[in-house]
Amino acid sequence: MEIQELTERVERESVAVRSIVTELEKVIVGQKGLIDRLLIGMLCDGHLLIEGLPGLAKTTAVKRLASIIDLSFQRIQFTPDLLPADITGTQIYRPDTAQFEVKKGPIFHNIILADEINRAPAKVQSALLEAMQEKQVTVGSETFMLPLPFLVLATQNPIEQEGTYPLPEAQIDRFMLKIKIGYPAESEEKEIMKRVYSGIDKIPVKKVDASVLAAAKNLVSRIHMEEKVLDYIVRLVNTTRRPAEFGLDLRHLIAYGASPRASIFLGLAARAHAFLAGRGYVTPQDVKSMAPDVLRHRILLSYEAEADGLSADDIIFQILERLEVP
Repeated sequence: MEIQELTERVERESVAVRSIVTELEKVIVGQKGLIDRLLIGMLCDGHLLIEGLPGLAKTTAVKRLASIIDLSFQRIQFTPDLLPADITGTQIYRPDTAQFEVKKGPIFHNIILADEINRAPAKVQSALLEAMQEKQVTVGSETFMLPLPFLVLATQNPIEQEGTYPLPEAQIDRFMLKIKIGYPAESEEKEIMKRVYSGIDKIPVKKVDASVLAAAKNLVSRIHMEEKVLDYIVRLVNTTRRPAEFGLDLRHLIAYGASPRASIFLGLAARAHAFLAGRGYVTPQDVKSMAPDVLRHRILLSYEAEADGLSADDIIFQILERLEVP
């Protein structure tokens, strides 16, 4: 398919997907970055880690998204006493039949909101992350496929660390994006108050057929990406591992760079970003727009960087500013 023809198709298909944004914005004020990233996650079948303070509409946005696309939704509150079986399910003995019966857990839904994922111990985190990776769950001796699409949106509170179990780097790497959300502007906060007082639950939901999303996913995978853009993605990720080879003096700030998953997810996210912009081809700007969300949880900073008060975003910004763009 020619790029011009592909772009025309993308323009048509992206309008239908953008209607999901319109419906979300009837409830969510501001948070455009969060809304776009939720859609990118849906289009790429990628799981998202959302970091933000309480009360910033994370749960509301995810629940509304599920209702718009008419997908099943389940919120799981992670707590220190949670067990893996509380998520995946367990076997129950039935005396009347003298047999064990599988009772499926809350993981068997299309969209899972894993609230405060770092509050549960490692075994519980592993149970969820295995389901994310394999798209299946084993209960006893039986293996069950999870419903598709299957998307996990996990939240973390960035300031309250007491009684938490931080996700290991190898597990956090399975999340496609890590999204940071902040406080709304004053005008946005005023509008939030008005909508809450008038009753958010009363705002009608206009459904978008799931087939629209399936067609959009198929089209996203066909978005054109030039060889030079692929090279740019690889250089960008490799700069986090060997900055000196690319003329950047950052080695003392980075303990470990991003994994190959970063290159894969950055290419997918850039394609989805181009789709939402109504283009049938990826530009370097698509890559730069998605790089912070893809890379920030995949770069492990050195003690020196932490002592200087630097964040992964600061390092990514320096790389994007100084690395040559094709």
